[in-house]
Amino acid sequence: MRLLLLCHAFNSLSQRVHAELRAAGHEVSVELDISDEVTVEAVALFKPDAVVAPFLKRKIPEAVFAAVPCLIVHPGPPGDRGPAALDWAVLEGEAEWGVSIIQATAELDGGPVLASRLFSMRQTRKSSLYRLEVTEAAVAALFKALEIIQRGESGDPPPPGRWRDPVPSQARRIDWASDDTATVLNKIRSADGFPGVLDDIGGREVRLFNAWAEPELKGDAGTLLARCHGALCRATVDGAVWIGHLKEMGERPFKRRATAVLGEAVSSLPELELDTDPETGRGPIRYREVGLVGILDFDFYNGAMSTEDCRALLAAYQQATQRPTRVIVLAGGSDFWSNGMDLNAIEAADSPPDESWDNIRAIDEIAEAVIRTTSHLTVSAIGGNAAAGGVFLALAADEVWARAGVVLNPHYKNMGNLYGSEYWTYLLPRRVGEDGIEAVMGHRLPMLVAEAESLKLIDRVGPGNRADFDQFVQTEAQSLAGADFEARLKTKAERRAQDESERPLHAYRDAELERMRMNFYGFDPSYHVARFRLVRRSPHAWTPLYLARHRARVGGK
Repeated sequence: MRLLLLCHAFNSLSQRVHAELRAAGHEVSVELDISDEVTVEAVALFKPDAVVAPFLKRKIPEAVFAAVPCLIVHPGPPGDRGPAALDWAVLEGEAEWGVSIIQATAELDGGPVLASRLFSMRQTRKSSLYRLEVTEAAVAALFKALEIIQRGESGDPPPPGRWRDPVPSQARRIDWASDDTATVLNKIRSADGFPGVLDDIGGREVRLFNAWAEPELKGDAGTLLARCHGALCRATVDGAVWIGHLKEMGERPFKRRATAVLGEAVSSLPELELDTDPETGRGPIRYREVGLVGILDFDFYNGAMSTEDCRALLAAYQQATQRPTRVIVLAGGSDFWSNGMDLNAIEAADSPPDESWDNIRAIDEIAEAVIRTTSHLTVSAIGGNAAAGGVFLALAADEVWARAGVVLNPHYKNMGNLYGSEYWTYLLPRRVGEDGIEAVMGHRLPMLVAEAESLKLIDRVGPGNRADFDQFVQTEAQSLAGADFEARLKTKAERRAQDESERPLHAYRDAELERMRMNFYGFDPSYHVARFRLVRRSPHAWTPLYLARHRARVGGK
């Protein structure tokens, strides 16, 4: 089929849908929802068999849905209607939720239901549910809906339901004097991603994001108790929660580390050390051992790795190499393995070029440490999406395994034509050959792991279910630690020595960083402009031609 994706932004769900449809053989083009006139024009240019809307914030114009079937991906079960379905589900503690594919009509969310899928809810951030359970259900339901459209059949009439407006701010307002830990977490998690929970800290109005429970600390309800790796611990009536990120309006209206936003106002709080224990640890890094395998989790918010994050991860990795294990698994986080540099922290810095420079060198330090490891075999287990420098950091390991369903964006070009580092000029040719470099670096579209495996960018694809993938990783990593471990390790050390003799590792890094220096400090501001627009969520003025294939055919904009 010829399918036009219409979306408010090309977010994680839109990317997954785009990649899955292309992999299934459909001809796909994308139009960002800029105006009704632009949408009508896109339909006229592309002449799609159907319009698929994985992420919209406005109604599709009647001129479009009257002319071509329009499939709306609604993150709620049949009968649920309104723009904040998942927010309400998390806030109210629903045990089960779902996704519906609704054919657009004049009545918002009131058209025929073409397909739906249900899933069990986890106690986690709304954004995490959206990227995992909602995305998996949406893809399955969408393919079922497309079959119905292809057969010329109609969907089921919408069942009786209810319309709910966006969650009012007051419904999520935290009463620190009476709300227990579970209630506080539900409120913040229901607004994670957007819009955040409005709150007051020390007389400053902020929005709260990225919260988790504190296992031990307690104090007077509402009191700030401690700092740790940029997060703040605040007491509830029965315990405490950590708040990782805040947003305030003004010059920097984007999410930043909580302590960075509040600055001197919280500088007197005790600073707790990062603890990587999986049960009691504080912060985003965890380390555990299963037999001869050490597993290093690093669940950085939205996959962004700041300079401070990179230094902490490097220290944790170096400690892991001192353990009496044979294999180290770099497991990343639940939603994202890594997305590379922390663009929000860079945008907020006094000197974004200097912070960019520090950040990329800090990531390079991790990559170098992994590359130079000769005491262990290493595995990057990509269970969440990865992009840009995060993908190439993963390639530093001996083996790269990925969960089916993960979306990769293995390129830098979409961020103002960044050249990239993380030793990609050393790592990538070893995997894909000189002829395969352009297929990866020039690929500006999201990539499923099956395609990445065919390009030899990754080694193996594991199960799509996250729990099954984690078990797969443990089992296969134990096999690496088995009888032929010593032979593998010897071969690895010999190859590293041979590579070093042919061209020292630092030569690759020096050459990459010289190009990056031009991105950060040179005359071309493309990187800084792209970062500014992304971080501040600037409205789209047009759809990039690499997405809008229908416009590229006629010369584009």
